[in-house]
Amino acid sequence: MKNKKQFYTICVLLFASFFIAFGCKKNIKTNDIEEITTPTEVNKEETLYRPNFHFSPKANWMNDPNGMFYLNGKYHLYFQYYPDGNVWGPMHWGHAVSEDMVTWEEQPIALYPDDLGLIFSGSAVVDKNNTSGFGKDGIAPVVAIFTYHNMQGEKEGKIDFQTQAIAYSLDEGMTWTKYDKNPVISNPGIKDFRDPKVIWDDKSSKWIMALAAGNKIMFYSSINLKNWNFESEFGEFLGAHGGVWECPDLFPLKIDGSDTSKWVLIVSINPGGPNGGSATQYFVGDFDGNKFVLDEDFSNQLQKQNAVWLDYGKDNYAGVTWSNIPKSDGRKLFIGWMSNWDYAREVPTFKWRSTMTIPRELKLRKTEKEYYLQNLPVSELYKHASKSIKKDSLNVDGLNDIFRNENIDLSKLNLELKLNNLKEKIYTINFLNKSGDTLSLGLNNVDKAFFLDRRKSGKVDFSEKFAPKVSEVKTDAIHKELKVQILLDKTSIEVFYNDGEVVMTELFFPNEPMETFSITIHDDYVYLTNIKVQEFK
Repeated sequence: MKNKKQFYTICVLLFASFFIAFGCKKNIKTNDIEEITTPTEVNKEETLYRPNFHFSPKANWMNDPNGMFYLNGKYHLYFQYYPDGNVWGPMHWGHAVSEDMVTWEEQPIALYPDDLGLIFSGSAVVDKNNTSGFGKDGIAPVVAIFTYHNMQGEKEGKIDFQTQAIAYSLDEGMTWTKYDKNPVISNPGIKDFRDPKVIWDDKSSKWIMALAAGNKIMFYSSINLKNWNFESEFGEFLGAHGGVWECPDLFPLKIDGSDTSKWVLIVSINPGGPNGGSATQYFVGDFDGNKFVLDEDFSNQLQKQNAVWLDYGKDNYAGVTWSNIPKSDGRKLFIGWMSNWDYAREVPTFKWRSTMTIPRELKLRKTEKEYYLQNLPVSELYKHASKSIKKDSLNVDGLNDIFRNENIDLSKLNLELKLNNLKEKIYTINFLNKSGDTLSLGLNNVDKAFFLDRRKSGKVDFSEKFAPKVSEVKTDAIHKELKVQILLDKTSIEVFYNDGEVVMTELFFPNEPMETFSITIHDDYVYLTNIKVQEFK
């Protein structure tokens, strides 16, 4: 090793067997699928952009995850869906089922619009004690709670065009019957009044609903899922308010490593995210069955940061958690919509639009006086690894041999490593291809920030809001070490810094597959430790 400072770059050429994508099409017709003229173009899009291990619909438009529950060995995922076009249109609930949250089977549409309106976002619960009375012959009903959006009322300039309704299923969520006395909550005169998320609260022995209401969250309670009472509201002057509040989720969670539980309130916002467009913030406090009150330490944390974000990338929105996870499992499981309303209708896929994040486990952690909601990929993902390499330690150049000899496919990659002995320098991880596309991420110890840079990652000109600048997360201090986990899946990257303390999720659309990996370090010497490289089936 020379004494003078050196500039290290690993460049590892990997084999790839993918076609070059076709150019970005313009003038997408509203509520209509852009015509794809040849089977060759369809195959190119499927090959280059269809994710390997994230859920995307077979065709057409998808956004928010809805109504997720677990029952009899199956995870159910519903989602906002427009079956007749590849841009947002009259909303239905699409449906997919999985036994491991990784391999999904798309099902027939679950809920269709009717005279009361379109089917907007909501949740679903397994009514084990048949509080609703919908159960029959000993079968516990699954009850969906959703928002009706009356388009005619909206066009007429009315304010009360969103109401809350329910439907029930007696065949584990495969078919649904809408309640004949809908809506169950009328609109009190609030324009944005939607996205009910319902849980059962053991302490108060009632159902609790968190409902987005413009710039705040309203809480309701019920003993039967049919009759609801307003309890309280929260958040009008707290957290980020750059846009409308949406898709709340309220649940208790133990502080990791202790017996103390706190309540977590997740709230999505559009726009107003930390790096532009839509994003998801959260709050930590206590809930007594009536009111949500901020924890004192979290309140102080908010005064410093204004908002605390679940994901600092541009493409994790409207995420919520699964209900009815068995106590024997005990995890709080989350999934988000991997897109951003700034450009979701314009991304360069045409047969389908949108993908979900990888399902994640949420854990509440606390430093001396601050909370953070750790999120990491579910353990089920790693069961799909077809290749796995582990090393205790390497110098930077040592990664060269790992990638060259094993021929790891960067379109379905999990990479974990730890960088030690860091200084006031910039540490960059790059993914590249022959077309000159580059996707970069890492730690800027000069400016004290994590970063993710997709400005030169391929197709970026379909929207001026897609990649105008580097996405950054400021840190409090210079990091002496950095642990990084990267999930790369064709057109998405999910980066988990320091065991999910900071997460950044973003889309990118390369002109051909990423096939070269490099680490660039402006420093004398850095060791890599705890290295794991995996390729998924």
